[in-house]
Amino acid sequence: MKTNLTNARLVLPHGVETGALSMAEGCFVALDRDGGADLELDCEGDYLIPGLIDIHTDNLEHHFNPRPAVAWPSALMAVLAHDWQMLGAGITTVLDALSLGDYDSAGARTLMLNAAIGAVTDARARGLTRADHYFHFRCELSDPGTVPMLDKHLGNPALRLMSVMDHTPGQRQWKNTRLYRDFRRKKNAQVWTDEEFEAYLEERRANQLKHVGPGRARIGEAGRQYQIRIASHDDTTIADVEESHADGITISEFPTTLEAAQRARELGMKIVMGSPNVVLGKSHSGNVSALDLSAAGLLDILTSDYVPVSLLHAAFILSDKGVPLHEAIAKVTSTPAEVLGFSDRGRIAPGLRADLLRVRLVDGQPVIRNIWVNGNRVV
Repeated sequence: MKTNLTNARLVLPHGVETGALSMAEGCFVALDRDGGADLELDCEGDYLIPGLIDIHTDNLEHHFNPRPAVAWPSALMAVLAHDWQMLGAGITTVLDALSLGDYDSAGARTLMLNAAIGAVTDARARGLTRADHYFHFRCELSDPGTVPMLDKHLGNPALRLMSVMDHTPGQRQWKNTRLYRDFRRKKNAQVWTDEEFEAYLEERRANQLKHVGPGRARIGEAGRQYQIRIASHDDTTIADVEESHADGITISEFPTTLEAAQRARELGMKIVMGSPNVVLGKSHSGNVSALDLSAAGLLDILTSDYVPVSLLHAAFILSDKGVPLHEAIAKVTSTPAEVLGFSDRGRIAPGLRADLLRVRLVDGQPVIRNIWVNGNRVV
């Protein structure tokens, strides 16, 4: 079936043009109306933009553990609820970011991760998901449970990205251990006495010394063996960035300082920031502002992180701040597609997969009116 979308503002790789768009057999087939369509829709001047590509969302885990100490009993229902939430935010290709490592859960987290990976894989194979789901494994280097979990799932063909993290308190994002302690209290209801917290810090630092080096080596080896891209996470100092680059890492995800982002750019790394940072106008944890990085030309990709709906909103905020709209949209479509090797999507161009959003500005904010996935209208 051929569909013509007319009277639209097309966000194309080189700019925004008013015109029409045709889709057939799951692909874009023309950038101008050429007649003979089975279905025709007047877009009333709305924007047509490629479906969003999100390389890091924590949203799936929220559906498996919606409250502290609550494990949702149906893995399939958790996955499908997550899928619809991502699709509703305009995200048609998503890398579900799962944080590998058992932390302090005595095995409960490992069970959840296995269930989540299995349920996404099964739902994807059975055609139950609307968005196209892949995996981003966030590898906590200091945790002894990370490498065994990684080795268990390395052969999953949906694994497209790994990132290396070291959240040992006292460095990087958690240089201030008081902030770390307060964060764990709020997020995990973890309350320590002063003596307990000091003992915990000693244990985490010992794990860091024991596991970070071998973990980095194993992840680098796995990336080369399976041709999986690797990102750094929360690089804070120039030395952090240079260590990542020396390991062959080409993606700097969530650098926490301007200096780290500048060095990443000098080394040719792609810089990824969270779209909630843009919408809020600042980092919720006191790190560098994504808007400041954008103004300095140090922002390549946006990702939804912990708020799916923020991804589209952030792109339009960047446009309001002076970034040409087609360049802002590229940060959530064509650039992540290029970085992750998705050659069939991310742009409106003949022959590419027809993942598409119809968007109208309402009070200056982007509202999705229709969504097509692989040429099929789903919203």
